[in-house]
Amino acid sequence: MTSTDDASVFIIDDDAGMRAAMQRLLKSVGLRAESFATPQEFLQRRLPDGPNCLVLDVRLPGMSGLDVQRRLIEAGVQIPIIFITGHGDIPMTVKAMKSGAVEFLTKPFRDQDLLDAIQQALVRENETWQQSREIRKLKERYETLTAREQEVMGLLISGMLNKQIASRLGISEVTAQVHRSQAMRKMCVNSPAELGRIAEKLKLPATS
Repeated sequence: MTSTDDASVFIIDDDAGMRAAMQRLLKSVGLRAESFATPQEFLQRRLPDGPNCLVLDVRLPGMSGLDVQRRLIEAGVQIPIIFITGHGDIPMTVKAMKSGAVEFLTKPFRDQDLLDAIQQALVRENETWQQSREIRKLKERYETLTAREQEVMGLLISGMLNKQIASRLGISEVTAQVHRSQAMRKMCVNSPAELGRIAEKLKLPATS
């Protein structure tokens, strides 16, 4: 299964026996699982920081699985969804997959099919989560830069030399060098090229 220890699998199914069986299965392969009888219970749950996925029954009392998917999308909650149903049909499958579902399993399904789908979802989510965590760290570093250091960083990654930066900002070349060194130290890089890659990841506007 996925290599991360932070993964959580959430299950929404109104069948208590089905919920218990899936929890036992996931526990047997070392995955942390939490189940809910209704979508409302799940929607009130604050998701933990880490790669998560949702095993979601399509037909639920009060709110369908597709409704839950739509609510999550509208709320900006990004979590891969594996739909399960005993009454699957093609239009429902197409709609679910177009909205980003990872898999659509029809009951009764093989344990291995569910595990494979969860593995696929968690691997994908883990990659996304790692990228998001990296971006958060880079943003935190960037925010430690003073306004002048951010300005110097922008000019530096546009290809300017210290002398040109000093001229543009009306400061001495020594001062420009100090700001450059501080910016690179705070961003934990050793070259303007590395700064440029960070700027791309943070989608910083280009300085002309």
